[in-house]
Amino acid sequence: MSEDRKQLNRYGYAQELLRDMGGFSNFAISFSIISILTGAVSLYGHGLTYGGPGMMGFGWTLVALFVIMVAASLAELASAIPTAGALYHWASTFKGIRIGWYTAWINLIGQIGIVAGIDYSCALFADPLLASVVGYQSTDTTTLIVFAIILLLHGIFNHVGIRIVARLNDFSAWYHMIVVGVLVVSLAFFTNGGLQPLDYMFQIGQTFSEKPYALAFLIGLLQAQWTFTGYDASAHTIEETVHPRVRAAWGIFNSVAFSFVFGFIMLAFVTLSIHDINGAVASDNAFIYVISSALGGTFGNIVLWLVTFAMFFCGLSSITSFSRMMYAFSRDNGMPFSKQWAEISRKYRTPAKAIWLAVILSFILALIDYITKIIFPDSGYSTLAFLTAISVVGLYIAYGIPIYLKLEAESKGIFKKKHLGPWNLGKWSKPINVLSLIWILFISILMIIPPNQNAAYALAGMFIILIIMDLGYYKKHFKGPQAALSKSIEEIQKLESEFEKEK
Repeated sequence: MSEDRKQLNRYGYAQELLRDMGGFSNFAISFSIISILTGAVSLYGHGLTYGGPGMMGFGWTLVALFVIMVAASLAELASAIPTAGALYHWASTFKGIRIGWYTAWINLIGQIGIVAGIDYSCALFADPLLASVVGYQSTDTTTLIVFAIILLLHGIFNHVGIRIVARLNDFSAWYHMIVVGVLVVSLAFFTNGGLQPLDYMFQIGQTFSEKPYALAFLIGLLQAQWTFTGYDASAHTIEETVHPRVRAAWGIFNSVAFSFVFGFIMLAFVTLSIHDINGAVASDNAFIYVISSALGGTFGNIVLWLVTFAMFFCGLSSITSFSRMMYAFSRDNGMPFSKQWAEISRKYRTPAKAIWLAVILSFILALIDYITKIIFPDSGYSTLAFLTAISVVGLYIAYGIPIYLKLEAESKGIFKKKHLGPWNLGKWSKPINVLSLIWILFISILMIIPPNQNAAYALAGMFIILIIMDLGYYKKHFKGPQAALSKSIEEIQKLESEFEKEK
């Protein structure tokens, strides 16, 4: 840890956060945020409606293969430049502080969307389950209240300390794997009426939307694409990880790879247990309908409670990642009132105010959508689709900027092989980076076309605010990441060489 601290010092930063995370804990936070029991489950109805059962076989696999390339590209960058600012530090180092500033804010937009989307998903499952126990009627209002309570609990846990959160993240990773196992075994042996033939989940051509199947299938990819978000958390907690240039890189990559495998197995058994696809699509929650039909009322509810707790752990990890990103950005004075958000709790060694700001911003985004739906009750989109599309576009654009800038720096001879960290893609780096950028451009357009155009309007509004902030705040206050300000890539490399000699 002493060596890790010295290495961070050479990038211009003091070791303020508690460095107490091991390799598994770093992997666990990204694996928990990806959470196949959140994204794949909460948007199961979306995927089924647009792409039919073939969405689970082909759609999930297609998205996962491209996302693995994106994850590998980001892992390579995390190994090269191991600071909690991650995406925006990388962008600033390659191109300059202005592009870094925009990268940070675009990432923040995506982070707001992902926290709100995860905890709202949890509320969508928890509210009807609680309603059946307590005896009230589940409505949009009660869902919003449950959502607020979940956010509040996540804020408290994160405030108390990284040790507790790290332990819960470790538990969450194992919990996800165990619950998937319970779900798969239950469906394999106890599904009412037995399972469908394996080729059922690869059937294409069936859609329950008004779109032509090819377009409907693409729209349905939101289910898988939103699931595979947030794995940059391993980079945002890099200053709390021991031996981060290897462990954080593997955390990013392995979280996506393991999620692909476990998610595919889970989706296979859930989809093969469907005997009334029309009823599932017509229901308020397709996943709840399928599980309840397959396993019966009591047993099905137990499984659904297990899934809901997995979503809770997912949201907990997401707040951790979001707050660390804001902390890193604020210590460089990138946000209004930065001194507040960069403040570390003396007692708990956590960015307490940044944690609560993350909670508040996430609630406000869902509240805006709630009010909008009251004013325009006939809107043909769901709150969850709105929140998830915002997070996908915001996060993936932020992922793509440093990947593109790395390629540009390589073409100009600024970034060379010697600048890579111990975790790198070697000769495959450039082709994988290029394919990653093509996919990011493709899905960024796909996620905001009708019927989810409201996400496009929200993102446009946020970008307008961002431009206004550029004119009113950036020029006067933001001086850039200290590493990018005071050290070029060549200078950083020299310092790292000296560090290696000292070791």
